[in-house]
Amino acid sequence: MKKISILGSTGSIGQQTLDVIRLYPEQFQVISLSAKSNIELLKKQILEFSPAFAVIENQKDHENLQSFLNDNQLNTQLFFGMDGLCTIAKESVDLLVVAIAGTSAILPTFLAIKNKSPIGLACKEVLVSAGTIIMKLAKENNVPILPIDSEHAAIKQCLASVNENNNLVSNLILTASGGPFRDYTFDDLKTVTVQEALKHPNWSMGSKISIDSATLMNKGLEVIEAHHLFDIPFSNIKVVVHPQSIIHSLVEFKDGNVLAQMGPPDMRFPIQYVLTYPDKLQNSWPKLDLTKISSLAFSKPNPQTSPLLNLAYDMGIKGGSYPVVMNAANESAVQLFLDSKISFLDIHKTIVNTIENTNHSFNLSIEDIIQLDLETKQRVLIDFK
Repeated sequence: MKKISILGSTGSIGQQTLDVIRLYPEQFQVISLSAKSNIELLKKQILEFSPAFAVIENQKDHENLQSFLNDNQLNTQLFFGMDGLCTIAKESVDLLVVAIAGTSAILPTFLAIKNKSPIGLACKEVLVSAGTIIMKLAKENNVPILPIDSEHAAIKQCLASVNENNNLVSNLILTASGGPFRDYTFDDLKTVTVQEALKHPNWSMGSKISIDSATLMNKGLEVIEAHHLFDIPFSNIKVVVHPQSIIHSLVEFKDGNVLAQMGPPDMRFPIQYVLTYPDKLQNSWPKLDLTKISSLAFSKPNPQTSPLLNLAYDMGIKGGSYPVVMNAANESAVQLFLDSKISFLDIHKTIVNTIENTNHSFNLSIEDIIQLDLETKQRVLIDFK
C-alpha cells in the first residue's frame, strides 16, 4: 500500500488526486492533506480519508478545524501555515503530491526531496523558479520527480521507449490548446473580460492556470519545466497549437521517428499515471475513441497575441533571477487581472516592466529565491494599490 501526502488537496488537482485514490482503496493510504482556505471541503476529506496530518493556512481556520476534530473525536494532527506544510513534507511517504499553486510549494518540495520522498509534481512554478537547485538535489538523493502536468507526463511516457536516454532525442514538442483566445487578433484582446479568459475550451482548471493558459504563459512555464525535468536545451523544446488537446506532447528522436502520447483531456489520467507508476491499472473513465475524432490540427503560436511564451523562453535561457522575477510578476499580474484592476494585455506589460526594473543576479539559494519571489509579488501589487 502506497502512502500518499497531498499538498493542496482542496484544489482542482488535489480533488482529482483523491478521485483516483477512491478507485483503489487497497492501493493507497492518505497520510497528509492540506488546504489554503476551503476549510469545509478539507473537513469532508478528513472525515473520508482519516489522514494522520492536516494543514490549513491561517490561525483562525486552524482553531475552527481543531474544534471540528475534537468534536468528532478524530486523531488527525493539525498544523497551519508554511511551518505546517514543511512539517508534513518531512514525513516519509511513498509519494508527495505537490498540487499547491505558486511558489509556496518550493520549500516543502525541497525538504521532501532531502527526506528522500518521491515527488508527484503538479506545481510547475517549483521548477520554473528553483529548477536547477531542485533537480540537482533530486539527483543527489536519487529521488524521482514524476510530472503530473499532462504535457510532461506525456513526454515521460514517450521517453520510456528509449529508457529516457536523452542522447537519442532531437526535440520535445509540447502541445497547447491555444486557450479561449487562440483565434483572436491583438485588437480583439484589448477588451476581453475575466469571465471570457476563464473559459478554457478543453480543460477544467483553477482560475490562475486558466488565465495563464489564455496568455500562453502556462506553456512558457511548461517549457522551462521541461528543460529542467528532462535536461533538454531550450532550443530543442518546441510548442505547437493543437486545439483538440488529444495529443498531449510528442518526442522527436534522432532517427526522425516521432512518438505522441494521446488521451482525453482529463487530468485524472496523468494523475493516475503518477500515482500508480510504473504500473497501469484499470479505471472506469471515458477512454479515447479515435473513430469520433474528425481531425487533429496543428499550427504555430502567434507571437503577436502570445508574447509571454517567447518571454518565458528568453527568461529561461538567461536563468538566475530572471525566471524567478518573471514568474512572481506573472502571479501578481494575473491576480490584478482577476480583480479587474488591470486589463488582459496589461499582464504582459506589468511583467516586462517588473523584469526591467529588477537588479538581477545568479547562483541563488533556495532562501534567496523565496525572498525574491515574495518581494517581487509585493512590489507589483503595491504599484496598483
